[in-house]
Amino acid sequence: MSTAPSYVEGQAIPRGNSLVENLMDFSFQRMVTPRMLKLLFGLHLLGGLIVSIWYVFEGFQKNTSNGLLALLMACAGMILWILYCRVIVELLAVVFRAAHVITHSQG
Repeated sequence: MSTAPSYVEGQAIPRGNSLVENLMDFSFQRMVTPRMLKLLFGLHLLGGLIVSIWYVFEGFQKNTSNGLLALLMACAGMILWILYCRVIVELLAVVFRAAHVITHSQG
C-alpha cells in the first residue's frame, strides 16, 4: 500500500533553488521553514538528549541514589520533551499547510 507524501516532503518550494538562495529571498515568496521542519525536530530531540545525559551524569557525581533518581527523571522528562516537540512541529506544519492552501486557492 503506498502512502501519499507528507506535507513537509511535498511542499511546493521550487527544488531548483538552493537553501542559501531561498534564505536570501527578501520578498519572502518561498518558504524555507517547511523544508527544515524535520531538521528542527531532530535538533531539538538531540538537544533534549544531551541535557538529559548531562543531568544523569550530574546526579551520579553526587551519589548513586541521586543518579538513579536523575535517570528516572531524565527518562520521564525526555518522553515529555519528545511529545512537546512533536506537537510544536505538527502545529507549524498545519500553519504552513493552511498558508499554502490559502495562497493557492486565491490564485
